[in-house]
Amino acid sequence: MQLKHLTIALLLTSTLASAQSFVYITDQVDIPMRSEKTFGDNIVRSLSSGSKLSILQATEDGWTQVKFEGSTGWIISRYLSNNPPARAQLEKLKQTYNANKLLITKLAKRKTELETEVQTLKVENTKLSIQTSKSEAEKNHIEQVYKDALKLEHSNEKLTTSNLQLKAEIQLLKNNKTATQESSSRNWFMTGGFVLFIGILIGFIFPNFVNRRRY
Repeated sequence: MQLKHLTIALLLTSTLASAQSFVYITDQVDIPMRSEKTFGDNIVRSLSSGSKLSILQATEDGWTQVKFEGSTGWIISRYLSNNPPARAQLEKLKQTYNANKLLITKLAKRKTELETEVQTLKVENTKLSIQTSKSEAEKNHIEQVYKDALKLEHSNEKLTTSNLQLKAEIQLLKNNKTATQESSSRNWFMTGGFVLFIGILIGFIFPNFVNRRRY
């Protein structure tokens, strides 16, 4: 028994080497905190199982001085443990379980919301795909119309140029016709004048020639 108390005391003493050391009331009945290392009418307060205490010092005679919520006193070392008691651990596990269960519920709800959002986005993406296909078709149609318009414009330019050439040729032909007509008129006028001149000459010469033969 003394060896056990000595081991606990050494363990508690080594624990004091850390910056801040704590121990717990073991999983038994409430343990009294005493003002001195003796049994008697010196109980400061009772500590329930699982209470977390700050270690001040530990002695080889099986006592440990602790501090709890502003109260300082002595407790028998065998009632102290470096680990929380099973009941406290169970309570902590229950709290963790409840917290995890609540988290799972929240995550499940969030998962449902996300699935709904994903479904909505899929529908919107389908609509966008259809709209994109329509837009692409309209774009291709517009491009084709534009290409056809360019071809027509090029054809119109060629026709306009050809019409201008034809008009120039027609005007040239008209000019040539007019010049030919005028030249022909001049030729006929000159021919007529020449014939008239020859007729006049014959009219004067032929009578005189006849008269000379008579004499």
